[in-house]
Parts: sequence; structure tokens; C-alpha cells
Amino acid sequence: MDIMDCKQDVEERIVYKSNLQTGLFGLQMFSMLDTAAEQMMVHKDFQAAFDTCGRGMDSLADMEQEDNRCGEIKAGFCILGIQALAELNQWHGVLSWVLQQYKHQEKIPAKIMQMCILLYSKVGEPAVMQEAARVWLHCLSNSTVTGFRTVAELYLLHVLVPLGHRDEAVELIVGEVGSVAFTEDQRQTALDVVEERERQSQELPLNPGTSPNSKITAHPVSTQGSVVHKLAAKLRFLYRKLLLTGSGSFPLRRLFLAAILLYMLFFRMDPALSSSFMWISKLLELLRQTWSAMFAPYHQVLTQRL
Repeated sequence: MDIMDCKQDVEERIVYKSNLQTGLFGLQMFSMLDTAAEQMMVHKDFQAAFDTCGRGMDSLADMEQEDNRCGEIKAGFCILGIQALAELNQWHGVLSWVLQQYKHQEKIPAKIMQMCILLYSKVGEPAVMQEAARVWLHCLSNSTVTGFRTVAELYLLHVLVPLGHRDEAVELIVGEVGSVAFTEDQRQTALDVVEERERQSQELPLNPGTSPNSKITAHPVSTQGSVVHKLAAKLRFLYRKLLLTGSGSFPLRRLFLAAILLYMLFFRMDPALSSSFMWISKLLELLRQTWSAMFAPYHQVLTQRL
């Protein structure tokens, strides 16, 4: 065997050993990923799942970042880590933790960027993702990745539109990002959404008598009104039943009146609330009618005797 053959044989052995080690390492990482998923989904041990993801990230740091398998496993650890932080109510640290893993905003995978936008939108903090998503979308290399359009849609609908950034939203739609992410029909639909939101935001100050909570308070008031009518009808029905029971059933009528008073006490109406005025006036009117019907005959008889 000549020197060239020996050199080739050594190189093949080195490559084989490297592939074997890489394969074993990949199996180890997949096993760790499965462990983190089991801790998350089965045992509901979110802190343990997050710690496992952290160890997996540390182990992957020594591998070549260009390896596609490494990137997929890393994204899996990151997705589970985000879910664990959310379950632990530590969502405010999600973006900073993701940036620790990927170093640069434009390097974050599309699926993880989508998760972060939805997470911060759900907790009412969409502004946290504004800068990171803007940088990511304007990175030329990201325009060809799968999920670019979804990131653009989420950024538009869950960040720019809720924050009222109309100019930036329009620029996103008609600019370079929109031309890559959306079709012509989709761009027109997105513009309609932005204009509709702008119109709604301008109409709100025109009606100072209304507030964001007006819709919330209107429903209970109308519900209370219907309940008042039902209550009055039921009380009148019970009173007629009592009258039919016997005209001389004075203790029973007193019991009926006491039941009404106890209802008012246990209902705990606050007279200081304007919503209570209707309840109080209705019940007082009903009490006056009941009192007159129940005790007026006895009062007239006593007056005539005197």
C-alpha cells in the first residue's frame, strides 16, 4: 500500500468516526428533546422542561451552526423553552432568552418569531416585538424562508394595527416586504383592515359619552331590567296565589312581605350605584302596592270602628 492509499484510508476513518460521533450526538439531543417534551406535556413540570432545554442549548453550542439537524433541534428546544416560560408566567423574559440563543434578531427562525409575536400580543405587550420583527422582516435573507409571509401578517395584525402605527403599516404593505409577502389581493385586503382600524380610532373621541367599557356596562343594565320585570311578575303571581288561599290569612301575607324584605337585604344592592336606582324604585313601588292591598282593608276597618 502506497502513501496515498494510506492517507485516503486514514481520512475515510476520520470521516466515518466523525459521522458516527455526530450521529450519536444527534440521537442524544433528540432524546433530550423528547425528555423536555414529556416534562412539559405529561408531567407539567415546566421548570424542569425549561432546564432541560437550557442544557440542550448549551450542548448544541459546540456543534456547527450550519448543520440543518442542529438548527432543527435547537428550534425545538427553543419552542419548548418559550412554552415553559409562558407557563411559569415569565413571558416578559422570552425575547431576551431567545436572543441569547440566536445572538441576532434576524437569525431567529420564522416559527419562533411567530410564537413570540403571538405571545406578546396575547399578554397585551405587542410593542416588545416591534423592533425585533421589523429587523427580521427587512433582512434580505429571510425573505426566502418558509414562514416569511406569516411573520409579516402577524406583525401587521398583532403589532402595528393594535399600536395604531398606520404609516408604518401602510409602508409594510406597499413596500418591499409587502411585495414579497403578499399578493395584490392580499395587499388590498390588508390596506382595508388598516383603514378600518384608523376610522374606528377616529370615531371614538367624537362620542365622549361612550367609553371602551360602555358595551360592557350596557349589557348588565339591560339584563337587570329584564330581571326586574321577571321578579315583579313572579311577586304579583305569588300575591294573587296568596289572595286565593284565603282573605283572612294575615300571617301568610306578613310572611310574604318579610320574604320581599329579606330578598332586598340578601341581594345587597348598593344605593350609591346608579344601576341600583331602577331596582330600588321598582321594588319600592311593588312594596307600596303590596302593603296597600294587604293592610288597607284592616286600616279602614279600624278607622271606622274608632
